[in-house]
Amino acid sequence: MTRSFLSLCLASTALASLVAVAQAAPPGYDKIDTVVVIYAENRSFDNLYGGFPGANGLANLTADQVRQLDRDGTPLAELPPAWGGLTGKGVTPAVTEAQTAHLANAAFSIDDPKGFNEGTNVITHDLWHRFYQEQMQIDAGKNDKFVAWADSGSLVMGHYDGSSLPMWAVGKKYVLADNFFQGAFGGSFLNHIMLACACVPVYPHVDTGPAKGQIAVVEPDGVTLKVADNSPASALGGVPKFVNDGAITPDFHVVNTMQPPYQPSANKPAEGGDKALADPAQPTTLPPQHDITIGDLLSLKGISWAWYSGAWQATLDGKNTTPVPNFQFHHQPFNYFAPYAPGTAARAEHLKDGGLDGVEFIKAIDDGKLPAVTFYKPQGNLNEHGGYADVSSGDKHLADLVAHLEKSPQWPHMLVVVTYDENGGFWDHVAPPKADRWGPGNRVPAFIISPYARMGTVDHTQYDTTSILRFITARYDLPVLPGLVVRDKALRNNDQPPMGDLTAALDLTK
Repeated sequence: MTRSFLSLCLASTALASLVAVAQAAPPGYDKIDTVVVIYAENRSFDNLYGGFPGANGLANLTADQVRQLDRDGTPLAELPPAWGGLTGKGVTPAVTEAQTAHLANAAFSIDDPKGFNEGTNVITHDLWHRFYQEQMQIDAGKNDKFVAWADSGSLVMGHYDGSSLPMWAVGKKYVLADNFFQGAFGGSFLNHIMLACACVPVYPHVDTGPAKGQIAVVEPDGVTLKVADNSPASALGGVPKFVNDGAITPDFHVVNTMQPPYQPSANKPAEGGDKALADPAQPTTLPPQHDITIGDLLSLKGISWAWYSGAWQATLDGKNTTPVPNFQFHHQPFNYFAPYAPGTAARAEHLKDGGLDGVEFIKAIDDGKLPAVTFYKPQGNLNEHGGYADVSSGDKHLADLVAHLEKSPQWPHMLVVVTYDENGGFWDHVAPPKADRWGPGNRVPAFIISPYARMGTVDHTQYDTTSILRFITARYDLPVLPGLVVRDKALRNNDQPPMGDLTAALDLTK
């Protein structure tokens, strides 16, 4: 019996045992027939919504709450430059590194007409958003070392006046959650996996395989990368250097980006190998994963679901180009899991093409043919990720999707959650709740949209990415994923309140 087949058998047994303990849905939850989750990219709450009326934003912060510390724990006299400049490649005229020098040690507005005057339609540089660095930036909840452990200098402290964004108006109409945190520390790869399974990938026996060089060198505390001897002592002196900033923890969990084992993947097939697979000998190819996902649980209960990816089919057809559509391979979590391997019936049923610019997803919305649980991932140029996408284009796309959903035949019994996978390296002033080893990480914007929404309110309930899974679990009488149990226990052990399941933003008595 092969290991993969054995893993599938064990997973099936685990699924069966989980289903046996599923609970009935609480009263009122059955008013929601369709759950739609739209996952944008890489923005902290303060970066876009720090000025939102009624939200816990930037307005009343003191200088001490914003001040950033250097790597030795002393206050920085000023912010370092935005290393490499503020704006991304190809932006004309660019805001250069020299133009960003000598900023005050404080947050600043990127789009201030009296300052840099770079609007939400301008692509800025990308920023580090990695597992260990984010924990070092959070600095045990003080959020005061974002500049110290960044590769982008002062850019981490930048924010926008988001009031002209179409989604700002959506937030004012429905519910904006201002206490919603990314599910895991770090970047998009891990937070997409978290949305799929509330779990962290593993790479068995990585120390003897092609990815052994990916094992990070970490201090005994388990959260701090070991700093290299030639690293600049101060954030004012340059980007920090580490002994090995790898994708894999010393105990073989994968926390930073690796590529899917199946196509589409940034790693091509092996020479002469199966064209549907990524080359397993590449050090950045993750082996197939076998944890139970929310999709597995839905399928076991006979509940329809799908993950729609913008530009999925175009990419499979070899037509992915930059800057448009710029499909992101590591944003497709179910493509990492063995049950959805190429050629399986589950893949054909559940991994769907969202179309270029989301046209296929929009068609399913307009036709009233969305599955009961639907996830949608915009293509790269529409996902708002720094370095290759601007905020404005993605925000308009989100608002357009909401407008279509409001007109869908399924709208009267629909819940829509629009959120961001992670903060993208941008500073936020709110300390994440202390829970388990994996997260939650920094605060991100989240919109809760429904005919049952508590219209025009800001929801201060504590949520994270797993709150989406909590609602789906409760609504469809599913067993609880093991990762949710672990997080609940960790929150209790740290005297933290539990994560909400989004229903505080809803009135299900209507």
